[in-house]
Amino acid sequence: MDIKTLSLPKLNRLEPTLESTTLKLMEEAGELARVIGKYRSMSGEKIYVDEKTIVSEIARELLDVAQTAVTMMFVMEEEFGIDIEDLLRDHLEKLENKGYLVR
Repeated sequence: MDIKTLSLPKLNRLEPTLESTTLKLMEEAGELARVIGKYRSMSGEKIYVDEKTIVSEIARELLDVAQTAVTMMFVMEEEFGIDIEDLLRDHLEKLENKGYLVR
């Protein structure tokens, strides 16, 4: 089983809510889609950037999406008392049951 572990911090100087984090997640996902669309010339514009640069930009936007999702998990823990570790175990079991993950 190939697992990549990514740890992202709880951010300081923010007071995120479920609603504000949801909106931020949608914004970041939109920015990711924009960069991918630009890379694939979906808007009709020609890009004059080398592949390495554009792929790096996509990865950076993807990290913004991941950070915002992690922030939402912190909000869920604090506001609603959920246990992310329990949910992660359930999630991995679901993936295994669907055949997406072999342990």
